[in-house]
Amino acid sequence: MCGRFAFYSPHEAVVRLFGLPDVTPAMEARYNIAPTTFIPAVRELPDGTSPDSAATRHLAMLYWGLVPVWAKDKSIGARMINARAETLREKPAFRTAYRKRRALVPADGYYEWMQLGPRDKQPYFLRPASGGPFALAALWEAWRDPVTGEPLESCTLITTAPPKSIAHIHDRMPVIIPASAYGEWLDPRNQDVERLDRLLTADGAGEMVAHRVCRLVSNARNQGPQLIEPAEEPPQSMLLDLAQPRG
Repeated sequence: MCGRFAFYSPHEAVVRLFGLPDVTPAMEARYNIAPTTFIPAVRELPDGTSPDSAATRHLAMLYWGLVPVWAKDKSIGARMINARAETLREKPAFRTAYRKRRALVPADGYYEWMQLGPRDKQPYFLRPASGGPFALAALWEAWRDPVTGEPLESCTLITTAPPKSIAHIHDRMPVIIPASAYGEWLDPRNQDVERLDRLLTADGAGEMVAHRVCRLVSNARNQGPQLIEPAEEPPQSMLLDLAQPRG
């Protein structure tokens, strides 16, 4: 799964990478972004003049935890922070959004927790070896509270199986969309799920790197660049043992 990530790149770099308008508001650096908060997401929406009109790309703040249109209240979103790539076409909460409402969430890295023992987990910070900001694949949905009438736009991050190089840390990773496929992924007129499926692998990330970080990141209230700083590594013999297949 992907339950935490960091985003701290300069505003100009993000505008350039995603092809956003210069008037896009600057976003604050956040080093411990957690579910059920509002996160930045890039998406494209038709300009409204016709069904075939060009879409406009912009940045929105979406609630992390997708709330389906049929939900009675938004609490269901806490259980839908991630969507498995393998079942997007089947799950009622995701299948329409997969065809029509896709987004990209800017990130500089994400966290996973390696299981060391029954009650012991070690956090790691992971990112593409190429460095710089990148894009996490997301789906979004518009919902209206049936009681108050208040609207809410929410999202979920898509996960897939990781490459062998980081599979010993966790058995899932967020899908990273390569820059060359941003237009294809965001275009709301593109409903060719066969083509979209090919983007939902670990290939878009390229080579991945990971390092241990301090356990302060486990508390979502903690923030700051110290959270992504490398922590002391365990002995090599322990790492080799943890990397061995279980069962």
